[in-house]
Amino acid sequence: MLPQWEMIVRLLLAAALGSVIGLERERLGWTAGLRTHMLVAVGSCLMILVSAYGFTATLGDHVVLDPSRVAAQVVSGIGFLGAGSIILRNEAVKGLTTAASLWAVAGLGLAAGAGLYTAAVACTVIILVILTWVKPLERRFHGGRPALELRFRARDGIASVGMLEQTLGRRASSVKQLVVRASDEEGWEDVSLVLNRVSAKDMAEVIASLERVEGVTVLRDAA
Repeated sequence: MLPQWEMIVRLLLAAALGSVIGLERERLGWTAGLRTHMLVAVGSCLMILVSAYGFTATLGDHVVLDPSRVAAQVVSGIGFLGAGSIILRNEAVKGLTTAASLWAVAGLGLAAGAGLYTAAVACTVIILVILTWVKPLERRFHGGRPALELRFRARDGIASVGMLEQTLGRRASSVKQLVVRASDEEGWEDVSLVLNRVSAKDMAEVIASLERVEGVTVLRDAA
């Protein structure tokens, strides 16, 4: 049985590491900030502790525990919280990086709870480097090809991430932002689509693909 003090140390370490990532998100003004990341880290740490040490009294010749099952459930379950940070942004598809950071923080919480202190600290440092230093490099790398905006009108309920993935195929990965608003015309929606790293030729093919969708009318495209 793990000593009580060590359980507390692991929980505090998870909270501290989660706060480091949360502060970076808080600095940029994201809803999923300091408290959210700390709670995810502490919660995942507690779950692995409960899974590994909470049922020792029931162990016997015919009872076997598998703590890894809880870890797998945490990894998949955090997706619900991550999805909320993506879609609940004024009808715009944003927050992908924050969703990924929440998922990664859940992992470092599991590592801290499992006693993998070096891995948990190293993971925190790597996540922080990715969030703070890689973004400027990404902007510089893609600075020569600015984002392009495409606006179209669609029947109610047609415009969605799933529709774009099905219609655009591999080019759906270039979608940076999708904003859907109610149109002045009843039964229609005005859609703004921003694509990253696409050439004029790619944009022409995107427009052609959208125009083949029944109930979609392309209004204009602009850089």
